[in-house]
Amino acid sequence: MKVWHYAFLVFLAGCCFGILSTFVKLAYGAGFSVGEVTGGQFLVGTVLIFLLSLFTKRTKLSLRQSRELLLAGMPMGLTGIFYYISLQTLDASLAIIFLFQFIWIGALLEWILEKKRPSREKLVAIIILFVGSLLATGLLVEGNVIFSLNGAVWGILAAIAFATFIYVSGTVGKAVPPVQKSSFLSLGGFLIVGLWFPPVFLLDGSIVTGVLPYSFMLGLFGVALPPLLFSIGMPHIGAGLGTILSASELPVAIILSTVILSETINWTQWLGVFLILIGIIVGNIKVKMNNSDTSSKQETTF
Repeated sequence: MKVWHYAFLVFLAGCCFGILSTFVKLAYGAGFSVGEVTGGQFLVGTVLIFLLSLFTKRTKLSLRQSRELLLAGMPMGLTGIFYYISLQTLDASLAIIFLFQFIWIGALLEWILEKKRPSREKLVAIIILFVGSLLATGLLVEGNVIFSLNGAVWGILAAIAFATFIYVSGTVGKAVPPVQKSSFLSLGGFLIVGLWFPPVFLLDGSIVTGVLPYSFMLGLFGVALPPLLFSIGMPHIGAGLGTILSASELPVAIILSTVILSETINWTQWLGVFLILIGIIVGNIKVKMNNSDTSSKQETTF
C-alpha cells in the first residue's frame, strides 16, 4: 500500500467517529442513559471485533504485550466518558470545540515523545482546522452559550484522551495483526467504561433489547472499526498527521445531523466544513509529495 492509502484509512476512522453523535442523540431521545448507551456501545463493538478476529490471522501474545494493548485501548473508552460528562454542563457546540483540541495535542505529543517538530504544512493545517471547527459548530453565531469551568476541564481531558489513543494506536503492538490488535484495544476501552459505568442495565431485558439497535451502530462505528483502521494506518503516517486526518469527524457529524436529524445548518457552518476539508488537504500536501517522489524513484529504478 502507498502512504496515501494509509492516510485515507485514518481519514475513514475519523469519519466513523463522526457518525456517533447522531446515533447518540437518537438513543438519548429514546430515553436511554449515558451509562446504557456507552456500555452497550463498547460491549457490542468489542464482541464484533473479537468475532472478526476468530477468522483472521492471529499471533501468540505474551502477557506483557496483552497488557500493553489493553492499556492502549483505555484512552478510547476514557474519551467517550470524559466527553459525555462535559456535555452535562456545556452546550454541545462548545463541548466539541474543547474535544477538537486533540488536533494540536496530537502534534505536541509527537513532538515531545518522538522529537518530530510539526512541519509548516501541519501548523497551517491546524490553524485552518481550528477556525473551521469554530464556524462548523455554529458557536460564533449562537447566543446564550452555556459555559462551565468543570465542563471545560472534562472537555480538555477528552481531547487529551483522544489524542493519546490516536498516538498509542500507531506505536503499540506494531507487529500484531491489525484485527487482533484492535480486539485488545476495544477490550481495553470496554474494561474502563465498565468500571466507570457498571453494566447493570444488562440485568434488564427490556433495556437490552431497546438499546441494542443503537449499540450496534455505535459499537460498529465507534469501537470496532476505528481501532482497526488506526492500527493499519497510523504506524505509517504518525500521530501529527493522524490527528489532522481525524478532523473528518466534525464534517460527517454535521452532514448526518442535517440528513438524519433534520437539523438546520447555516451557511457559516457549511463554510466551517469546507475549511476543515481544506485543512485536511493542506496537512496532507507533504505526504502526497513524498509519495510522488517515492513513486518516481521506483519508476527510475525499474
